[in-house]
Amino acid sequence: MSSFDAARLVGKMTLEQKVAQLRGLFATELFVATPESQGLDPSRVSIIRPHGVGHISMAWFLAEQADELRLQLDAIQHHVRETSPFGIGAMVHFEAINGVVHDSGPQFPTAWAQAASWNPGLIRRAASVSSALTEQIGGHAVFSPVMDLARDPRWGRVHETYGEDPELVAQCSVAFVEGIQGRNGERPVLATGKHFLGYGASEGGLNQAITQLGRRALVDEYAEPFRRAIAEADLALMMNSYNEVDGVPAAANRWMLTDLLRGELGFSGPVVSDYSSIAMLRTVYHTAPQPGAAARQALEAGLDADLPGGEEYAMLVEEVQSGRLDERHVDVAVERTLVAKSRAGLIPEFRRTGSTPRMDREEAAEVRRTFADQSLVLLSNDGALPITDDRTKIVIVGPAANELRIHFGAYTSVSNIEMMRGSMALRNGEIPGISAEEAIFTDIFQARLPGIEPTFEEAAQRLHPHAVTLLEALRAHRTDVSFIELGDLIPGAVPLDAAAVASAVGGADLVIAALGERTGWVGNNTAGEGQSTSEPRLPGNQEQLVSLLAETGISVVSVVVTGRPLVLTEVAEGSNALLVAPLLGEEGGEAIARALMGEVNPSGKLPSSFPRSIGQIPIYHGHHFGSGYDHPTGTRHGYNDLVSQSPLFAFGHGLSYTDFDLTVEGSESTVDPDGQLALTVKVRNSGSQPGDTVIQLYARDEEATVVRPVRQLVAFERVTLDVGEEKTIALSAPVARLAFTGIDNRRVIEAGRVTLSVGFASDDIRATSELEIVSSSNLV
Repeated sequence: MSSFDAARLVGKMTLEQKVAQLRGLFATELFVATPESQGLDPSRVSIIRPHGVGHISMAWFLAEQADELRLQLDAIQHHVRETSPFGIGAMVHFEAINGVVHDSGPQFPTAWAQAASWNPGLIRRAASVSSALTEQIGGHAVFSPVMDLARDPRWGRVHETYGEDPELVAQCSVAFVEGIQGRNGERPVLATGKHFLGYGASEGGLNQAITQLGRRALVDEYAEPFRRAIAEADLALMMNSYNEVDGVPAAANRWMLTDLLRGELGFSGPVVSDYSSIAMLRTVYHTAPQPGAAARQALEAGLDADLPGGEEYAMLVEEVQSGRLDERHVDVAVERTLVAKSRAGLIPEFRRTGSTPRMDREEAAEVRRTFADQSLVLLSNDGALPITDDRTKIVIVGPAANELRIHFGAYTSVSNIEMMRGSMALRNGEIPGISAEEAIFTDIFQARLPGIEPTFEEAAQRLHPHAVTLLEALRAHRTDVSFIELGDLIPGAVPLDAAAVASAVGGADLVIAALGERTGWVGNNTAGEGQSTSEPRLPGNQEQLVSLLAETGISVVSVVVTGRPLVLTEVAEGSNALLVAPLLGEEGGEAIARALMGEVNPSGKLPSSFPRSIGQIPIYHGHHFGSGYDHPTGTRHGYNDLVSQSPLFAFGHGLSYTDFDLTVEGSESTVDPDGQLALTVKVRNSGSQPGDTVIQLYARDEEATVVRPVRQLVAFERVTLDVGEEKTIALSAPVARLAFTGIDNRRVIEAGRVTLSVGFASDDIRATSELEIVSSSNLV
């Protein structure tokens, strides 16, 4: 691409034209409903936005078919270019963390499931599929990946994240950005890192609540995935978070959006607002008395676009003309926006020519299936799995047995139907306590719609007619599998009768308890955006169901469909085997059945720690010395009512139907600050089945001027081994992975002892090695 002088172009624009580039437009505003005309009217662009359009929001609602959507967006862009100065197009964005949110797109397992595969290469392939579809349907940006660290399972958006660990989240995020933008930025589709910063650490797990973290934790841990995606993948766009830190909302936080993001992390692209977050400065946080003040606070902090509809930034013209805002802030934001638009081909001289690539559906299907197989996590197994005896009489029970919807999270084609229904409820005044006139976009998540579940199940079946439920998939393997409707996932469900449960499953050799929770936007979900829960447990009477099944003496295999850690202590105690299916989407039913029947050997590893008690929350493996559950250098006080302080299932845990051995082959004793943390290991499949495992390398800084984590994941590698096969694996990571904000507030690598640990989980370490960083190095 030739150089682009954005400042020169901005200098030719009027104030009104510049402000227009910083505002979003709801695509649905272009619909008309009059006796004379019904449907989309792209010519309305010149009436609604006579000075141009910066962004087009929620375009996926325009049409169900990909080609039809492209035609409609092309028509809109034609009118945008005629209206905008110098023919500048509007940036159309989609969501794509699980695949493009559109009816025509494949739906991959949710991000938390993708992280459970510990396979960044597969994440890159999935994102590449999404990038091709985005371009095919007329999009230019995706509001993905979600790069928040999620360490509190009460928060409803855990499933959108890559888990709790900075390194795992960073590697997954970098892979996603490379898949969307191309490894050398050659694609005209832009990725958006979100949510900057600390959103996943909201107090009490409440969505949009305050984040009680110090700056050192924010910079060294929560900003690490963003730092890496910027440096390693040239992340193009950023989205602010909804939270507030130390009294300042992220949407108006100059330290966060300018000093840290641009000054320290080196980000140069535009920051776009999470929907309605600028309006929330006045409606929620009360830091701005009116829209103009909110717009001024956000723009001066470094927030470059007001989405979805740009109502607050419409006031920027008046703010400049009144002298309350320096026009230079507008100019800088527009320059960043235009540079991004040039990358996306929205500036006339950079428009792409030639045919538009089309998504490879065969590649999408292969990636989807592989993800589902590699993301299943076997938490426990006393030999009940796999089911290999054809004579075993199987009964399946539970609310997840014959439902398709349960396998989809938020930001999927299925939950998109829920968003539309929630928007209707908001407009019609159906949400108690919220008036349609005063509502903001995020209020849709408060919609509770009793009895709506069949509608959403029908939508899942209509959108994905090839997908099957777990029951249907099992019967494809074994036609004699019996199904009994037992158990309910609706909170407040009526308790079960022990005698009735025992009678229902009597005569079975094995009971599969298909359990879980619904994750989405509106309805009666117990997880999803705006769906925080005080007790992250299986809802309804499902825990009781497992306990009663265990009392029968029949072997119980529990399958839990969820996109976050749950307290599964009672379920684990009552189960002979426990398998987590982390929102696998279209492939959920078939993937679970393949694993249960032994066609697939489970190989997923947990991206998050599972607490054994609600009181342990938040719980995560990388806690600091002196805190948390793991105290390698001394005894600390714990919870006196717990038998164990450790998680029920630790970060990185995941069993297999086979066994693996690991030995260290070689390591260094000293290393320079610009060197590598390196360890060579030999891993062998010592069991009776082929399988995959993930070798995990952890480091612990034994000597530092500030308190450091008891362990840091620094490298990992997924390995496939046949029975008896052995491979030598070299694991390495830059010493800079151990950099942190030192006592003088400068980023530093400090000299001193480091312990390297390698194994198959954070609590399954097979070998350790010590090395010395020979000298210190300041990085900033």
